Amino acid sequence: MTDPSTTSDTLFERAQRVIPGGVNSPVRAFRGVGGTPRFMAGGQGPRVTDTEGRTYLDYVMSWGPLILGHSREEVVDAAVAATRAGSSYGAPTVGEVELAEEVVARVPGVEMIRCVSSGTEATMSAIRVARGATGRDKVVKFAGHYHGHADSLLVEAGSGVATLGLPNSPGVTRGATADTIVVGWNDTAGVEAAFDAHGDDIAVVVCEPVAANMGLVPAAEGFHAFLRDLTRRHGALLLVDEVMTGFRLARGGATELLGLEPDLVAFGKVVGGGFPLAAFGGSAEIMAHLAPTGPVYQAGTLSGNPVAVAAGLTQLRLLDEGAYAVLDARATQLIEGWTAAFADAGVPVVIQRVASLFGLYFTDGPVTDYDGARAADHDRYARFFHGMLDRGIYLPPSGYEAMFVSTAHTEADVEQTVAAAREVAPTLRES
Repeated sequence: MTDPSTTSDTLFERAQRVIPGGVNSPVRAFRGVGGTPRFMAGGQGPRVTDTEGRTYLDYVMSWGPLILGHSREEVVDAAVAATRAGSSYGAPTVGEVELAEEVVARVPGVEMIRCVSSGTEATMSAIRVARGATGRDKVVKFAGHYHGHADSLLVEAGSGVATLGLPNSPGVTRGATADTIVVGWNDTAGVEAAFDAHGDDIAVVVCEPVAANMGLVPAAEGFHAFLRDLTRRHGALLLVDEVMTGFRLARGGATELLGLEPDLVAFGKVVGGGFPLAAFGGSAEIMAHLAPTGPVYQAGTLSGNPVAVAAGLTQLRLLDEGAYAVLDARATQLIEGWTAAFADAGVPVVIQRVASLFGLYFTDGPVTDYDGARAADHDRYARFFHGMLDRGIYLPPSGYEAMFVSTAHTEADVEQTVAAAREVAPTLRES
């Protein structure tokens, strides 16, 4: 019998008294789907177990880091061994050198990296380097792309015409976002308008190579090449935010898979093996602007933490071509199964993917930008989420999030997930 003090309802009530909203990251609160968030007590392979003993097939996977599944033995062993040796030194270690060498060997064009503790730090620091290297102030970002919660990046705008960004969160000043220009994803005219108006002042264009914080919206054909050409012509840098896609889409991330040529790349999630670790990198010339070599300052007490580095390095070394083949096969099986289930039920759905990363929209046609993602039927997604949750399938509690498979998911696990969707789909015919 479940201890009443450990139910999710009870824990959420307690949490809300001492933690804002009861959670330490907003999407965990289930505001996008309603209901009470599940408090998790453990995870093994493709499954998580909550405090009430209920087990779910997990397609959140800690929002992406657990590409090998929960509690992968080799990763756990590496982290435990590192902890026993010493959890933090505030000094260089062999592990961080080996991790840097692994990343440099995998990602085309990256010659040096600097470790940090979160994706927010990675993108924030990379933008600081871009500004220092170019001597310019302005940043171009895309509506619906998330690059962490640094002040200058918490900005939204409508698609179409380039606008100087206004802060999207109280506590962020207009001054902090005055140099941020927001344009629509896949909007070549909007990007050109931004450069026509501010080209000599633009330090960097930052983008997710595959927009994965508004569901899953790939770049239109030729859009990445357009960004690369335009930034070079204007003397601006191109920063590709691979916090989500890095080492998930391919051995060298989206940079390798899509043949990109960024000046700077931000990494997170997979690179840390489930621990707080991120990084940013680029050419040796650009990274030389960082202190102590150059004048651009960035520091962190736990940067390159030996436990996180050990876990991340072990995970990266396990991600060989066979692992990516499994990820792709599982994603294909799930997407094909869900597509058939919704079609048979007469429910309009679009599932967009790049490699093993995918997003689901209840809508009639392709989604190409943030406006399209917002126009999808998010109420229907909430009903789908809870129907699947009731059947032991844990999906992202928001229709704006991508979904994640792992190498630990088996064909049988995916069959179970498809079968659950077949039961839920007919209940979604009416909005």
